[in-house]
Amino acid sequence: MSEADRDRLLDAVLPEIVFDGWSRHALRAAGRKIGLSAAEAEALFPGGPRDLVAGFSRRADRRMLARLGHLDLAGMRLHERVAAAIMARLEALALDREAVRHALLLLALPINLPLGARLLYETVDAIWYAASDASTDFSFYTKRALLAGVQVSTTLYWLEDRSANFAATRGFLDRRLGDIAKIPRWRERVAKRLRGLPNPLRGVWS
Repeated sequence: MSEADRDRLLDAVLPEIVFDGWSRHALRAAGRKIGLSAAEAEALFPGGPRDLVAGFSRRADRRMLARLGHLDLAGMRLHERVAAAIMARLEALALDREAVRHALLLLALPINLPLGARLLYETVDAIWYAASDASTDFSFYTKRALLAGVQVSTTLYWLEDRSANFAATRGFLDRRLGDIAKIPRWRERVAKRLRGLPNPLRGVWS
């Protein structure tokens, strides 16, 4: 079956999440709504709830990228492109906040932590590439680790945000990105001070 079939089943399962969470019961109920047998529904997501959540997250990433395609990213600074990407993803999920909440609960289970880490990495990696970041080596991984923290904290803030057009979330996000932007400047100040210290301490921050 196609990606369109998976998306159609995902659309059908979202209303079920409020009552049944991300579960095989919700998957089968959603399948019945669109004329699929239990076997056909499970064939689309053979891993059950874990596959459903993964599909939900990856679809949000695709929709984020589609929204960004309508923006003039070239006219933005790097941190503005990153902020636009994070907000585009949240806006794509605006009608499904309960599903996001239940997905985070599922991914917080110890057995699902590796999946949660993989999906988070996929999201922040897509954001950095969409922002046209060309980092390599250590900076490549550092930026993704830092952004992962911003992505998680901003999503948790957004889940409780009741402000118009998520203005409070955007303010929170801008503050977090501002904190990250200070890190290189802080690191350079420390490095300059260390360069004046005796040789055994040199190179710690190089």
